[in-house]
Amino acid sequence: MENIDSKSISLVLGSGGARGLAHIGIINELSKAGYHIESISGCSIGALIGGVYAAGKLPEFEAWVRAIDRSDILSLLDLTWRPDGLVKGDKIIETLIELVGDRKIEDLPIRFTAVAANIDEEKEVWISSGSLFDAIRASISLPLFFSPVAYQGAFLVDGGILNPVPIAPTFHDRTEHTIAVNLGAPVEQDLFSSAHDQEEPADSGFREKVHSFIERLYKGDQEEARSVSMYDVANQAFDSMQGSIARQKLAAYPPDFLIEIPRNACGILEFHKAAPVIELGAQRARHFLDMHRL
Repeated sequence: MENIDSKSISLVLGSGGARGLAHIGIINELSKAGYHIESISGCSIGALIGGVYAAGKLPEFEAWVRAIDRSDILSLLDLTWRPDGLVKGDKIIETLIELVGDRKIEDLPIRFTAVAANIDEEKEVWISSGSLFDAIRASISLPLFFSPVAYQGAFLVDGGILNPVPIAPTFHDRTEHTIAVNLGAPVEQDLFSSAHDQEEPADSGFREKVHSFIERLYKGDQEEARSVSMYDVANQAFDSMQGSIARQKLAAYPPDFLIEIPRNACGILEFHKAAPVIELGAQRARHFLDMHRL
């Protein structure tokens, strides 16, 4: 078994919606153990958490996300019925900028790359300069939900559609090891207490709003409108797609070390479950460190 005896690491943070809050617990444990994160590559929620950490504001973000509830989540979703997405994303980014402050990526003390996708050219786009939150906004643009972002003459969407665990941007890092976090690992049973599992999903409020939009479109055909669960289908399809792509990418470009979070840890918008998901990440990191460090 290989030991992680060097303190210099590159960290690859994968996509997976609210499951990405596990990244917070993982980063905290690596930091406590004395490891130096010198480079971060992330897409979607991985770009968000990684960018906030690189800006030195992870404790503030963690405190904020632990405090939000279902109503806070819904208030941040500036819903709009547009052909390119249900959520503009402006409120979320404005809230984060107020909390964290926007920075230029090239001014950050840690090398940072946000990975988005140019769907017209079917290729990844690595953003490693310019506004931190412009890069994050592009990387989190989950198709159907968030409107795409215009960037250098192209429209960008969530990088997870092409590469949910973007290891390639770290290939030329001068760190000793690369640790990747995959949020699309196979389902595990009994991850949390029964009380946690039985909570009403935070996604339900969002789902109700989506259904109301659909009902308006169908007008008189209310029965058909209620039968359409666009949000559920898109959520499950995206999770399945990312899981499959992640396995292929990890097989082709294996990192030195891999930490995995089961895809049933929480739903894509269940940010109100921050506390248990952060703790799950911390537990997986502690287990990883027990297994690999000297």
